Amino acid sequence: MSFKATLVFACLGFMPLSWAAESLQWGDFAVFSTSVLAIVPLSIILSTATEKIAVVTGPSLGGLVNAIFGNATELILALVALKAGLVDIVEASITGSILGALLLLLGLGMLTGGLRYKEQSFKPIFARVNGSFMTLAVVAIALPTLVTYTSNIVDPSAIRHISMATATVLIVLYGLTLLFSLKTHSYLYDVGLAEGEIAPDEATLASRKSALGSWIAVLLAASIGIAFESDLFVGVVESATQGLGLTPLFTGVILLPLISDVAGYVTITRLALKDEMDLAVSTVTGDSLLITLFIAPVLVFVGELWGKPIDLNFNPFEVVALAIAVTVTNLVSFGGRSNWLDGALLLATYLLLGVSFYYHPA
Repeated sequence: MSFKATLVFACLGFMPLSWAAESLQWGDFAVFSTSVLAIVPLSIILSTATEKIAVVTGPSLGGLVNAIFGNATELILALVALKAGLVDIVEASITGSILGALLLLLGLGMLTGGLRYKEQSFKPIFARVNGSFMTLAVVAIALPTLVTYTSNIVDPSAIRHISMATATVLIVLYGLTLLFSLKTHSYLYDVGLAEGEIAPDEATLASRKSALGSWIAVLLAASIGIAFESDLFVGVVESATQGLGLTPLFTGVILLPLISDVAGYVTITRLALKDEMDLAVSTVTGDSLLITLFIAPVLVFVGELWGKPIDLNFNPFEVVALAIAVTVTNLVSFGGRSNWLDGALLLATYLLLGVSFYYHPA
């Protein structure tokens, strides 16, 4: 068993600890910390199972599997928080997940890869398509906020209707991006094998297919575990973060995405260190588009269905932060080449925005 696997399974020991902390009433901070430490390995296991299933099912179906389950931890955590009525934190987590994908994930990949290789290259199509769609998405997400702050009196129901219409357009756009990348123009996204290896022989393929059922079971088990731990986490997150002096805005924008996307940091770092920047950038591209065009609309629709309406009327500073993130990412990545300084620039932008959100009074 590899060191990574050993570490992940060792961290799973925090699951019974989180249950004990809850049932034995060790305190909110104990439940908070142990549930976070349990979510991390579960997230890595879920990500690994998704990758394994995607490899076996082939490029088209595998791409769809990655699209659906690639950010399952973020979606599960957000849905549990929404069901608990933490609407402010869920809204902020949408912003945070986008910032994390564009600045933290991509910056981490460019920095770590750039420290090993003087310069790395990737297909510019990833940056162009992602940049165009993310620019449109940020404009769409900003519209409810702009309506609110440019009108003297705005009916809350009107904002909800605008948000529903925006969510509908975004999810249709996501379907079009899948059609474009997986079907009509899939050749533009051909980045080779997920692990940068030679094509497997028939025996290897047969072995992987025989393990498909096992990986599906792992995927379902990890999802259930994340849902359970998320319920524990959400039950104490407000009191625990207040005790740490954190606002709901900072908790949603910075803390939740950091917890839920640990698997992404591991994957991007591994790919960048192997000089697989095509795969690294395409993964970041897929994550950012999934969050913006799929997860955000789903949360809007589900909130309406559950009677806990969540709209896209963000804090104006969140809209500004998204615009900054998209602009800086586009400037850095449009050339199709990267180095460690590009990564440092993206990470510095994320750090500055994080500090600003920490001190923001909202």
